Amino acid sequence: MTALASAPRRATHIRPLRLSFPHLLRSETIKVFTLRSTWWSLGITIALSVGISLLIAIASSGFGSGVSPTMVVLAPIPFTMLVAGIFGAIVITGEYATGMIRSTLTAEPRRGAVVLAKALVVSCVMAATTGVTSVIAVLVTAPLVRAEIDWSTPSTSIVPLAMGVVSMVAFTVIGLGFGFLLRSGAGAIAATVGVLFVLPIVVSLFSFAGERWQWILDSAQYLPMNASAALTTPGATDLGPSAIAMAAWALVPLVLGWVVLRSRDA
Repeated sequence: MTALASAPRRATHIRPLRLSFPHLLRSETIKVFTLRSTWWSLGITIALSVGISLLIAIASSGFGSGVSPTMVVLAPIPFTMLVAGIFGAIVITGEYATGMIRSTLTAEPRRGAVVLAKALVVSCVMAATTGVTSVIAVLVTAPLVRAEIDWSTPSTSIVPLAMGVVSMVAFTVIGLGFGFLLRSGAGAIAATVGVLFVLPIVVSLFSFAGERWQWILDSAQYLPMNASAALTTPGATDLGPSAIAMAAWALVPLVLGWVVLRSRDA
C-alpha cells in the first residue's frame, strides 16, 4: 500500500524530455534536407541566379566597360528573393500540414528554442547557397564582362556581395516568420510575396497622388526589396538605415510567430 501510494508522487517529479540545442540544430538540419521542397528551392535559386547573371553579362558584353560586374552578379536578387521567402515559409508550414510540429514540440517543449533553431538552420542553408551561387556567377560572367571586379576596394566588391547574402537570408527569415505566424502554406506564401513583391508596386502607385502622399513614397526605401537594393549597390556608404530596416522586417514576423506558437496549441 505504501509503495502504491507513493508511486504517483514519484511520477510527478519526472521532467519533460528536452533536447540539447546542438541536438535540436542537428534534428532541424536533417528535417530541412529531407524535404523535396528544399532541394527544389535551392536548385531554382541557383539556376535563376546564374542564368539571369549570364544573360545580363551576354547582353552587356557589347557595351564596353560601363557595366559593373558586381551588379551583374547581384541583379537576380529581385527574382530569387521570392524563392528564398517561399522556402522559409514552407519549411515550417509543411510541419503543420503533416502534424510533425507536434512531434517537434514533444521532443523540445521550449518553443523559443524551436523557432531559433529553425531560423538558424534555414539562414545557414540560404547563406551557403547564396555564397556558392555568387562564386559560380562571378566565374561564369567574368569572361563576358569586360570590366573586372576590383577586390581591393571592398565597398564595390566584397561588401555588396556580402550584403546580397544577408538580403537572401533576411528574405528567408521573413517567410519563416510568416509561416510560424499563419501556419498555412498558402497564407504564408501569399503574405511573403505580398511584402516582398506586391507592396513595393502598391506604394509606387502613390507617385501619381501628388506631394500630399510623398511620405509614403519616401517610406518605400525601407521596404525589404528597396532596402536590399540600397545595401547591394556598389560604392554605397550610408548602409545603416537600410540594414536596420532589413533586420526589422526579418525579426518582427519571426517574433510574432514565436508569440503565436507560445500562446496557441500546435
